[in-house]
Amino acid sequence: MSHWVRFRHRDTVGFGTVTPSGIDVHEGKLFGKSHPSGRRLALSDVELLAPAEPSKIIALWNNFHALAAKLNVREPDEPLYLLKAPTTAAAPNTVVRRPVSYDGKIVYEGELAIVIGRTCSEVPVDQADDFIFGYTCVNDITASDIIGKDASFAQWARAKGYDSFCPFGPVITSAIDPAKLVVRTILNGAERQNYPISDMIFSSQQLVSRISHDMTLLPGDLICCGTSIGVGVMKEPINAVTFAIDGIG
Repeated sequence: MSHWVRFRHRDTVGFGTVTPSGIDVHEGKLFGKSHPSGRRLALSDVELLAPAEPSKIIALWNNFHALAAKLNVREPDEPLYLLKAPTTAAAPNTVVRRPVSYDGKIVYEGELAIVIGRTCSEVPVDQADDFIFGYTCVNDITASDIIGKDASFAQWARAKGYDSFCPFGPVITSAIDPAKLVVRTILNGAERQNYPISDMIFSSQQLVSRISHDMTLLPGDLICCGTSIGVGVMKEPINAVTFAIDGIG
């Protein structure tokens, strides 16, 4: 198991693996051939960046049995998803500011995200793991009042597309079994979500396979696996939101 990060040190952007003694800096390409450089940096000496630069961010809807049951909606026959703008990507400790053009409800959604490691198209389910670089934590933020603002068109892309509405990280963890993970969301010190990834309707491998039959997935692309019970509104003027997945961060 490795925990990969991207960081800025002075004026240089780099990447490496997190160890108990700091960051082991690597050379090469994060989603390609790389090797340890022999340098080590303290975490306190770097600024952590979003651990990938996705060309697209895919966000699942209705992908958990428990949430489908609570909402009394039919479980889908195939993955239901939308695309978030790449400019929603943000570092894990980002301050996300309310859009000046919107004064309605803003919702948190704690999720597991898949990070693609190799270009893939029409991948069989039993080969999907070969194209998954690892997994990370994500907050799929939504300006929820916008979705149904116009009765003729559900505005999912706009509601989820504001700048920095997808902070993720701090690491990408490779060689981990996602089915054993649990997602927790803590809002202003109170736990709001605690749900198992094993409750997903479509597994990580099924998502990669099925979505890769719709579109080519590129290294660094993010698939946000959807959320479960406990989604809520960030009501305070300033909110502290933590997404915790044991084994990732």
